[in-house]
Amino acid sequence: MNKNLQQAAIAVDRAGHELRRGRPVLLTLDTGRTVVLAAETLTESALDAALAWGDGYLALTASRAAVLHIGPTGHDTILLPVAELPTDTADRASLIRDLADASRDLGAPMRGPFTRVKAAPPEGARLAIKLAKTAFLLPAAICIALSDSVDVPADLLTVSAEAVANYDLAAAETLVPVSQARLPVAAAENAQLYAFRPADGRQEHFALVIGEPDPTQPVLIRLHSECFTGDLLGSLRCDCGEQLRGAVKTISEAGAGILLYLAQEGRGIGLVNKLRAYQLQDQGFDTIEANQRLGFDADERWFLPAARMLELLGFRHVRLLTNNPEKVKGLEACGITVAERVPHRFPSNAHNEAYLATKRKKSGHYL
Repeated sequence: MNKNLQQAAIAVDRAGHELRRGRPVLLTLDTGRTVVLAAETLTESALDAALAWGDGYLALTASRAAVLHIGPTGHDTILLPVAELPTDTADRASLIRDLADASRDLGAPMRGPFTRVKAAPPEGARLAIKLAKTAFLLPAAICIALSDSVDVPADLLTVSAEAVANYDLAAAETLVPVSQARLPVAAAENAQLYAFRPADGRQEHFALVIGEPDPTQPVLIRLHSECFTGDLLGSLRCDCGEQLRGAVKTISEAGAGILLYLAQEGRGIGLVNKLRAYQLQDQGFDTIEANQRLGFDADERWFLPAARMLELLGFRHVRLLTNNPEKVKGLEACGITVAERVPHRFPSNAHNEAYLATKRKKSGHYL
């Protein structure tokens, strides 16, 4: 295992937990140091303490800024000076939390006007948002660039810009198998479950190997992103539960294959943010618009973890059970040859018709 990647993954995971606790972290760059606080967990006391070190800026993604009617700057990250935020509330932290969270927009529809920085944002601001995303928080952060003369507490957790920038690669490349067991399931009694853990010790990914697939032939596989609401609770808002159980049945009937169960809830934004997206969908926005209003991309997943797992299992050529053309492109970009796309469709219901229509019209799914 690459020790540098391992250390990077662990450092970013630790920083993410600090942000989730509402604590600041210190981001070190070639150009200096930046203190970062997550907007979602911000408190007034933490903000006051951090602003004692310098001028603070709220970093938002361009998509979230557009929802707040903040003009574009031509950059993917937009900065708002904290000192120039609207002063109609004594609690700036509460205002900042609201600005970060689109699910609160209906409660405060009239905000602004906002002063934005038109210049290109510093690297620290862009990486601060990425750091918040890795912690499954809303993609918004307070950033304070420190002068060389400023001293910060010795116990402030430090993470390098390089570690944050390389986190996705590190989390995938450091995956290793940690356990396996025979696991007969309802539709496939001859199956083995493999667990893969990244170096940062986060949530494991799993592979259900059904039958005895031949590594010299393209193996039938399904990439399934975990869906707590659909897979476990039987939610009718999506088709995930049907896709999961249907994939096991299809692979079993084919004789052999692999289902990869990936820790990528809500297309990579996490369960809490998926619930926020559901609130927005109930307000009339489609699934893609909801993610973008929260400040995320339409789909935050990538497929190097899946490729890494396949390679560790001894497979590089696959037949991919999917309706999503991006999964085909994503796997191939990671070095896996997709010999065939195998359709994987299920009937809609009254609760997911609009969701499936959006995937077809906006994401190009073959539905």
